[in-house]
Amino acid sequence: MLYRCRHTTRYDYGEAVPVSHHMVHLAPRPRPGQTVHWHRLTVSPGAAVMAEVLDYFGNPVSYLAVQEPHRVLDITTQMEVTVDTPPPFDAAATPPWEAVRDEAAAVPGDRAADIVQFLFDSLLVRPLPEMTAYAAPSFPPGRPAGEAMVDLMRRIHADFTFDPMATTVATPLAEVMAKRRGVCQDFAHLLCGMLRGFGIPARYVSGYLRTLPPPGQPRLVGADMSHAWVSAWWGGGWIDLCPTNNRLADADYITLAWGRDYDDVSPVRGVIIGGYGHHLTVEVDVEPLDGDCFPA
Repeated sequence: MLYRCRHTTRYDYGEAVPVSHHMVHLAPRPRPGQTVHWHRLTVSPGAAVMAEVLDYFGNPVSYLAVQEPHRVLDITTQMEVTVDTPPPFDAAATPPWEAVRDEAAAVPGDRAADIVQFLFDSLLVRPLPEMTAYAAPSFPPGRPAGEAMVDLMRRIHADFTFDPMATTVATPLAEVMAKRRGVCQDFAHLLCGMLRGFGIPARYVSGYLRTLPPPGQPRLVGADMSHAWVSAWWGGGWIDLCPTNNRLADADYITLAWGRDYDDVSPVRGVIIGGYGHHLTVEVDVEPLDGDCFPA
């Protein structure tokens, strides 16, 4: 599936900001099954300094500095990517979860950095006793790792209610567990923490999810949103799991970045001088395309 995506982040400040510095995770990540045809980042007012590099996790990241007074800052990313339909995943054919746990703890050489680092606690994901207790029924002895992962994803979807008013980016997982309510970020953090609690490497993935309008209704431009899901290692590779929607990620999912949690891959973060508060507006549009439209 070929997509054209546009993501605009707008900050309206209470007073003029003379200087601001930002780190932006809004470029699509090339990976197996996802081809990036082009990407463009624009900033208004213009950035005096802009650099594009790869972060520690291999994600494209942009650093920018705006060095003129501004009351409004617009950061817009545009891209075209192709996402392939992944091959079928046979959860029953995966090794027992204990074997995956033991292999992950002893991965040798160059593969260790890519796998082992997603076993440990991170700033926003620290496995709690109540999380491990909740996940335990999905991990009986000898169960195939893929079956355990998919079952845990299904249970989170069934037991937790999507509620955008229930949490913020700072809500701790203990509160999410108690309320049984949250958003995709919370559910991805929960699944990451529960899997890591059983020795399964799990990484937090940020990106976009293609949404479909009701039958007979036009697609609403700008009505899409950022999304988050989990990529879990099952011994023979990674499988992407979306607890928010109880489905394996497929060609409807566009990957921007992955890390240990949201803090590693937040779309825009930065430091400003002045400003006296701000109002944030985000608009995302994910448009499926027919045919080749690669030239930017």
